[in-house]
Amino acid sequence: MTIRLPRADGSLAAYEPRAEPLGFTSIAPLTSRTVFSAAHVVADPYADTGPDSPAAVDWDATLAFRRHLWSHGLGVAEAMDTAQRGMGLDWACAAELIRRSAAEAKAVGGAIACGVGTDQLTGPASVDDVRDAYEEQLALVESTGAQAILMASRALAAAAASTDDYLDVYGHLLRQASEPVILHWLGPMFDPALDGYWGSPDLDTATETFLEVIAAHPDKVDGIKVSLLDARREVELRRRLPQGVRCYTGDDFNYPELIAGDDHGFSHALLGIFDPLGPLAADAVRVLDTGDTAGFRKLLDPTVELSRHLFQAPTRFYKTGVVFLAWLSGHQSHFTMVGGLQSARSLPHLARAYELADGLGLFPDPALAESRMKSLLDVYGVPK
Repeated sequence: MTIRLPRADGSLAAYEPRAEPLGFTSIAPLTSRTVFSAAHVVADPYADTGPDSPAAVDWDATLAFRRHLWSHGLGVAEAMDTAQRGMGLDWACAAELIRRSAAEAKAVGGAIACGVGTDQLTGPASVDDVRDAYEEQLALVESTGAQAILMASRALAAAAASTDDYLDVYGHLLRQASEPVILHWLGPMFDPALDGYWGSPDLDTATETFLEVIAAHPDKVDGIKVSLLDARREVELRRRLPQGVRCYTGDDFNYPELIAGDDHGFSHALLGIFDPLGPLAADAVRVLDTGDTAGFRKLLDPTVELSRHLFQAPTRFYKTGVVFLAWLSGHQSHFTMVGGLQSARSLPHLARAYELADGLGLFPDPALAESRMKSLLDVYGVPK
């Protein structure tokens, strides 16, 4: 049986779907690396909302997906970019997501870290306003017992007049934090409003400010999450971190080599691509736990083509592909997204994502994935 998939040039190509999925059976804990999957949210498809309406979330399906990730030994990075933070998910809904997910994590014994930002600020803000907004969100995350991830702030990028503003705001927050946090550096390819973060568009200069923040408070920094899609820069940065401060790769283009590491160290992981790759990624890390780096790379290297496809420019719309694959995998009953973001990628893009994911054996039920892909093709009028 074949399915006809549209290509970017307007042609249709026959594809024979995989008959059997990969088998994922191990539930042993991960030991050599700390691995978080940044998880997506499941929209409520029956809510009468529009692109500018507050987010309507299907809480049962959203929490069920987090239980799926925890069941494979992964941690959950909650209310991050992958959850459409700042792209449909406002602070009120993010706060509810954090509360619910943190409670669920306690119930199942799952690891969770939650994003702390400033997205309750909806207009022009001063640096003091930014600091206060960060404090409010930090207090909420810490009250749930979750680890805090200090996310990059659009408001701070707009308000900061110099590197001193970054040093002052982050220094204040780190002194306030009751437990070590993860610092998050998200590049402008993920969010154009973050261009020039840490006080300079020059990444070398920005890196020095970033390291200065960490060096001043190493006891309050568990690690850094770097999403610059530049493997060389990440390796250089992690080699300069103070003893005990971890690097969590957020590089969805080069994650196998960064997690595998080299003679000088390695990166842990906090990745959006580990949302669709969760079971396979966890199995690969278990292989790495045995010291078998080649076996780890053999499992994970073939996934990079899919990841690079999902995260192709404009990178910030990768969430559409992530949710699409969750629907095909049976983790949710529909392909609807908060803010209508399901329209952010073309049909040929989605068709290629299906083909690559199916080829990897990611779908627990390949027949269901094929049926759902065909239903989408029908909606678009693709001839059988």
